[in-house]
Amino acid sequence: MIKPTPNPPVRLFTVSDGIDTEDLLVNLRETLASANALSCDLAFDLEGTKREELLGVAQLIELAQLLADRVHEEVGQAAAASN
Repeated sequence: MIKPTPNPPVRLFTVSDGIDTEDLLVNLRETLASANALSCDLAFDLEGTKREELLGVAQLIELAQLLADRVHEEVGQAAAASN
């Protein structure tokens, strides 16, 4: 019998427990910045719809960076208020 949905993929990477939230956010921001740089560099080597698609991905990454920055600011403000 064929299953209607496949098994979920096995996770190759995990995030260790006990890492500070601010450290996680900084690493998230750096990862997004790297992904943005890669997508922009690749997009400028392309033409037409493929370039537009990759620039769209770059915009989504930039939006994620803005969201991560906002969370990082709020975590920093909450930490300062509690001290």
